[in-house]
Amino acid sequence: MLHGYFSNASTNWIRYGTAAQLAEAGFRVILPDLRAHGESECSHDPKHYAPDVLADDGLEFIQHLGLIDYDLGGYSLGARTVLRMLVKGAAPRRAIVAGMGLKGVVDTGSRSVHFRHILENLGQHAKGSPEWMAEAFLKTSGGDPVALKLILNTFVDTSEDELRALDLPVGVICGTEDNDNGSAEDLAASLPSGKMISIPGNHMSAVTKPEFGHAMATFLAS
Repeated sequence: MLHGYFSNASTNWIRYGTAAQLAEAGFRVILPDLRAHGESECSHDPKHYAPDVLADDGLEFIQHLGLIDYDLGGYSLGARTVLRMLVKGAAPRRAIVAGMGLKGVVDTGSRSVHFRHILENLGQHAKGSPEWMAEAFLKTSGGDPVALKLILNTFVDTSEDELRALDLPVGVICGTEDNDNGSAEDLAASLPSGKMISIPGNHMSAVTKPEFGHAMATFLAS
């Protein structure tokens, strides 16, 4: 399971009980911190942030662990990374892309511009604005702004043709108030075996709710 941008495995999956729900459903849960996040290396050298490097990291990690019969899932940036891994040859039994919509996959530039603005203007965002909320989360998670800004250079668009070629069951789980990355319904419709699963919440709050882990466990067990 791959966490979201500005976050880490502990915050995304452990703090609100999601990993525990998956484990209780009988799954072994593997929770890496993405490059430049959490306990992973947060290099400030641009050479460590080539396009698609997060997907390449994920594929190498699967090979390193010798995983054959596995599922693959992610939230937000983690979900986008899951799709890039699938395009590049990952072959899980099922996949979950959560907190993600079609625009956030086919047009990563818009999200990159949004987060670059946040990181380049820390301490200057209007209280209560989406930018202010994102900065507050960054402070809570203890993220490294320099390394996280470099991660933006790694984003790669996935075309709708590439999505239509992904012939495996994919659960698209998204909060009913979450439109941060465009339409989750459109993303599910672009996947041959995509299943739209709605849960309560917005992009920030959906991961804190028990319905999130329940939806994941139910989909993976189906």
